[in-house]
Amino acid sequence: MPQRLGIAVIGAGMAGRAHASAWRAAPTVGSGELPDLELVSICDLAGDLAAATAARYGFSRHDTDWQDIVDAPDIDIVSVVVANSLHKEIVEALLAAGKHVLCEKPLTDTVDDARAMVAAAEKSDSIARLGFTYRRAPGLAAIRDFIQDGTLGEVHHVNAWYWTDYACSPTAPMSWRYKGELGSGALADVGSHLTDTVEFLAGPISSVSGGRFHTAITERPLPLGHVVGHDHVEVSDEFEPVGNDDYAGFGVEFPTGSGILQVSRIAAGHPNSLGVEVFCANGSASFDFRFPGQIVLNQSIDGHAATGLTTIQLGPEHPYIADGLAMAAPGVGVGQNDGFTFQARAFLDEVAGRPEAESLPRCAQFSEGLHALEVRDAVIASATDNGSAKEVAA
Repeated sequence: MPQRLGIAVIGAGMAGRAHASAWRAAPTVGSGELPDLELVSICDLAGDLAAATAARYGFSRHDTDWQDIVDAPDIDIVSVVVANSLHKEIVEALLAAGKHVLCEKPLTDTVDDARAMVAAAEKSDSIARLGFTYRRAPGLAAIRDFIQDGTLGEVHHVNAWYWTDYACSPTAPMSWRYKGELGSGALADVGSHLTDTVEFLAGPISSVSGGRFHTAITERPLPLGHVVGHDHVEVSDEFEPVGNDDYAGFGVEFPTGSGILQVSRIAAGHPNSLGVEVFCANGSASFDFRFPGQIVLNQSIDGHAATGLTTIQLGPEHPYIADGLAMAAPGVGVGQNDGFTFQARAFLDEVAGRPEAESLPRCAQFSEGLHALEVRDAVIASATDNGSAKEVAA
């Protein structure tokens, strides 16, 4: 086990701050020893934002050029939390410099770039992982356990959605999130989380059908300042066309069944609503991220409901709670920020060389990010071919 690990975050926006906070809190969750951690740098082109984030979360300094992070001898671990199109260049440089990399989802913009990143990760002696934080939701992890231990059994069909409303306002400023072709909007942004969630529970998606997109707000005003996350800033009277999707919907096939998935960034009244229902051989279960401290479970015998729909408050007997929350009791509550902390701890366990059996579940590999993009491309192919069924590339 190394004696010390220096940590940096490239990107000081909304998700970058979540990573920064998570690295600071990671030693307080999980179990077992870790190396001494040094929070070294927050890097962002917007120097004032980088400085503020560094000060808020206890990082020693800030930088404005990601190459400085690559070259820094006191940095061992780097979160990459910038625009998707920038991931490849930065990640490849970090791996070549011997840094361990935790890259925010989606892995990148294109399958070709994703394949190159997978190859770079396989070639490197460093650890390269991808941030699918919803796997860390105790409710989803509990449902997965119920599926895998036979309580629910194999999944027959799924209904899943991810509704957000950050793009509802036509005055929301143009940013990188609205640029690119169909499939790079809501589908890539929140859809990558949703497809991973469904596969986490039901297994790999093998084909899609019924692909469809809709863009309700076709142009957006240019900002007069730096846009951070989903923030609104003062805008000009000059507009730029929106290139990608506000909404996407599609059907999926997985090893034991099928399902329907929908994503939106214009779902008014739903700031961040991920939900999934699984209907299984021995019952059903559902999870709604608006109520992250509970799941709804039904068990059946010979196809007949044995328990009815029962709301279960998550507690220390469920994943992540006992070693993950300071007040590990039912009803206390758990949220999305906790998922980033669990993810950071899992990454640290792996870098430190702790056995997987003694650690939190490992983070997603880059190959899983490549697969997620192959699912996305199959949805795009279906949508451009009148919803016809398309196989997901193996």
